[in-house]
Amino acid sequence: MKLLYVCNVPEYFCAHRLPVALGAQRKGYEIHVATAEGAAVKTIKKLGFVHHPIPFRRWEINLFHEIKTLWSLCRLYRKIKPDLTHHITIKPVIYGSIAARLTGAPRVVNAISGLGYVFSVNDLKTKILRPLVVLIYKLAYGHPCLRLIVENPDDGRFFVSAGLIRNENVVMVQGVGVDMERFRATPEPEGPVRVVLPSRMLWDKGVGEFVEAARLLNTQEAKAWFALAGGVEEGNPTAIEASQLEAWKQEGVVDWLGHCEDMSRLFSEFHLVCLPSYREGLPLVLAEAASCGRAIVTTDAPGCREIVRDGHNGLLVPIKNAEALANAMKTLIEDPELRRQMGRRGREMVEKEFSVERVVDKTLNVYQDLIACRQS
Repeated sequence: MKLLYVCNVPEYFCAHRLPVALGAQRKGYEIHVATAEGAAVKTIKKLGFVHHPIPFRRWEINLFHEIKTLWSLCRLYRKIKPDLTHHITIKPVIYGSIAARLTGAPRVVNAISGLGYVFSVNDLKTKILRPLVVLIYKLAYGHPCLRLIVENPDDGRFFVSAGLIRNENVVMVQGVGVDMERFRATPEPEGPVRVVLPSRMLWDKGVGEFVEAARLLNTQEAKAWFALAGGVEEGNPTAIEASQLEAWKQEGVVDWLGHCEDMSRLFSEFHLVCLPSYREGLPLVLAEAASCGRAIVTTDAPGCREIVRDGHNGLLVPIKNAEALANAMKTLIEDPELRRQMGRRGREMVEKEFSVERVVDKTLNVYQDLIACRQS
């Protein structure tokens, strides 16, 4: 059977869906991957997958170009006639689902890793766009044989309560899975406590609150060093400019390390991991940090609270609350034994619930269920 993955960029596909695609390949599926061009296309082809270029633009919205992208998908679906299509992230989910309906593609899996910018930010622009996006979702999710994969129960409830999909067609698969051999538990490093926020540098990841919390703790002479680890994402509406990050670094409140390739090494160099995000699907970076045996401070927000159980493997704080964030970090900065206990519990939790093997098995079961459903 032909299985087509549709994703905006090849790098995201390789980072987040490669184990599932390889698992499907071992089950006998013929794997096709449709993405924009990029360096990771070489990896996709090397693994024996068939790559199809689609002109996705991740952040830019131009009506002519969006119609061109949708038309390219329709042509591709008619050409290869996939038995099953798996759309990944919001724009491929919307365009791919519409193309599947227009071309009669028989089975659709939509996977979202959060509700996205339109639903996580409450400015004038998003308030105007939100009803339109809901209307488009209704069109996209009207396929007669479709499953929606969500990463946390809050997102599933949103789509059901909005009348976009029936509850029985929603499946929760918690994240994309952690390679526990790669992300091994390591002892805490020697020296003063080091705290890191590992994320794309976006305002809605709580970077501003983290900086303010670090500033508060610095005035209290907390014996800790604070760092941001992540690159600037050009074009994202909530991106933080490099000049602002450099200004914080020059001020001495936090260090900015930029983009980091080796996340397991990064976690081994820090004592505490923090992500005060406003909303997530299920943050892979926190699951990886837990797998490495690190205590976590994060927000009591959808996605984040799926990884951290308050008082068990980390601490939860309200969103957009720098003072509460500072207090939680101070608690763990000053209590090394509590940090280590939480780190051990986090590793055990990831092994039971978030390993890559579990995610692959659950996703392949969704495929099989959908095929059986269609054939019955």
